[in-house]
Amino acid sequence: MSTQHSMQALQITEPNGSFKLIEQAIPQPGIGQVLVKVAASSINPLDLKIRAGQAAHAKQPFPTILGIDMAGEVVATGPDITHFAVADKVYGMTGGVAGQQGALAQYQLVDADLLAKAPSNINLRQAAAMPLVVITAWEGLVDRARVAAGHKVLVQGGAGGVGHVAVQLAKAFGAEVYATASAKDADYIRSLGAVFIDYQHTSVGQYLAEHTDNKGFDIVFNTTGGVSLDQAFQSVKTYTGHVVSCLGWGTHSIAPLSFRAASYSGVFTLMPLLTGQSRAHHGNILRQASQLTEQGLLNIRLDPQEFDFESLDQAYEKVATARNSGKVVVTVAA
Repeated sequence: MSTQHSMQALQITEPNGSFKLIEQAIPQPGIGQVLVKVAASSINPLDLKIRAGQAAHAKQPFPTILGIDMAGEVVATGPDITHFAVADKVYGMTGGVAGQQGALAQYQLVDADLLAKAPSNINLRQAAAMPLVVITAWEGLVDRARVAAGHKVLVQGGAGGVGHVAVQLAKAFGAEVYATASAKDADYIRSLGAVFIDYQHTSVGQYLAEHTDNKGFDIVFNTTGGVSLDQAFQSVKTYTGHVVSCLGWGTHSIAPLSFRAASYSGVFTLMPLLTGQSRAHHGNILRQASQLTEQGLLNIRLDPQEFDFESLDQAYEKVATARNSGKVVVTVAA
């Protein structure tokens, strides 16, 4: 480990505040912890909401260091850690909520249960884009809906951050996959091996008739909320169908779902970070995601523009204005 005792981090002190470079002591790992030299962090819509003070459920007080997703290199371990060693390349969804330091810092002290070794066939910038979207997609499709070969799966918002991962996971588990998106993303959806559905010009009735013989889909993974969640309730198969949503905010009538005697599950990916419960499951999900990545079955779409500490405001603005084509990643200062 470096002999330096302090590190740089980017902090905001108020909602929608500017990022300010600060210096603070490098923490030392205790029981169950590892110290990671951060290589990169990606920006999720939730990071924007936390910055704006609009994510009360994230329980992140100001002043704060943001950055939920992290990839980096282990530089020190707690006395009981045996499954990680110095110089291991790791990644995880490791902080930035519940009063915990985020990844926009040179070093981060992390609960080892949250981590996995990064895929060996990609760089740490790519790995930093994975944790939140992969864990969210996995919890919805695998943990809740039990996706399996033979299932017909509809992913609403298939070109989005969680959506494009959900498409690939469903394919990896042997499902027949369909995905809604706008026309500009049609070729990308098809490149993932899914059947493209233009949600702007195709009604629920039309795609149910064309793709399911009006029987409905076995699983509908809703990643966009709002009206699309109501449409998901209309799109699922009678009795055995399962709707999963990672954006189930708002008020919705469940009558269409009830009349199909189908099931609904919500996904709240922050729960282990907020409560401390089931953190090891996050690490386990990412270990399996690393294997899928190394097998060529999972590939995260990255925005080609590179950002660092000095251009962080521009990175956040790009995500806020939806001008990105893939996950936006910030390289952390060395």
